[in-house]
Amino acid sequence: MGNTRFIPALIVALLLLKFVVSFSIKTTTNISTDQSALLALKAHIINDSRNLLTTNWSIAFSVCKWIGVTCGSRHQRVIALDLSNMNLSDTVSPHIGNLSFLTWLNMKNNNFHGPLPAQLANLHR
Repeated sequence: MGNTRFIPALIVALLLLKFVVSFSIKTTTNISTDQSALLALKAHIINDSRNLLTTNWSIAFSVCKWIGVTCGSRHQRVIALDLSNMNLSDTVSPHIGNLSFLTWLNMKNNNFHGPLPAQLANLHR
């Protein structure tokens, strides 16, 4: 009978631990999700004649320091992507749809072709 008080305390402690772990995992995966989306976009480009993405978009640097990428100060997530005038060629990558904090996208004066991917509908901001 003495253990009956211990069980609710243990359950509360386990729930609290689960919350802390899931929060910390979610926090650390957010910017890595953005990084993965941008690296997939880079891999999708068939022509980067000025080597802007090739030389700058690297895991050696923070995503927030990459050319054309702007991160928000509050969440440190990608909020703007300016790929204008980079002379890039290919179809528009569906991975852009994974940039959940993206509020501004500029891809003018490039050679993108084909239909817009359905994943762009994931951008609610």
